[in-house]
Amino acid sequence: GWQRQENAVTIQGEIESALKQLTQHSIGILGAGRTDAGVHARGQVANFRSDTRLSLYELKKGLNAILPDDIVILNAEEADAEFHARYSAKERAYSYVITRSPSALLRHTSWFVKYDLQLDVMRWAAASLIGEHDFQSFCRTQSDVDHHQCIVTAASWCAEGSFLRFEIRANRFLHGMVRALVGSMVDVGRGYTPIETFVAIMEKKDRSDAGMAAPARGLVLESVEY
Repeated sequence: GWQRQENAVTIQGEIESALKQLTQHSIGILGAGRTDAGVHARGQVANFRSDTRLSLYELKKGLNAILPDDIVILNAEEADAEFHARYSAKERAYSYVITRSPSALLRHTSWFVKYDLQLDVMRWAAASLIGEHDFQSFCRTQSDVDHHQCIVTAASWCAEGSFLRFEIRANRFLHGMVRALVGSMVDVGRGYTPIETFVAIMEKKDRSDAGMAAPARGLVLESVEY
């Protein structure tokens, strides 16, 4: 997971530790999204303040030399003083991959679903998410947020061989929202939940009415737009 913890290895903790080695002083970093344990990221963004004399190239190269193999810094650039990786973001994009046959190579980055899934009704369910809605039914009940309104600008399923890929973009995401949506749409695709019921679940604003949360391993934070 992203967020620093006292007794666990996290992305934030590893990067802050590497920054301390490079700059010789403690630095706290701010991430665009607090991805859960097991969730991946291709486009995570983080910012920090430092008076280091190291160049951006030296910071990027130095961090990648220190960080473990499963964390890579893709780019480094100077930002405005007001920039905040989380609160300055205008839109985020996530993807989720389901495999319909077991995969040894992708077992840590996809969810194997044994059911026969009807892609057409799953696409219909995804299309119903577009627009501004209250997603309380697809949010963890312990989440501490002021409101559950999100504006979804794109949501779709596509087939890629034996894989199904879900893509969604929104101005904000609630804790556990994408995984709850995917799990609920799988229920629609396998015929367990009628499409009319899926639409009604959102109106109920009750997490217990939605389906199970899909496993973390299939979820990827693809990009953050500013």
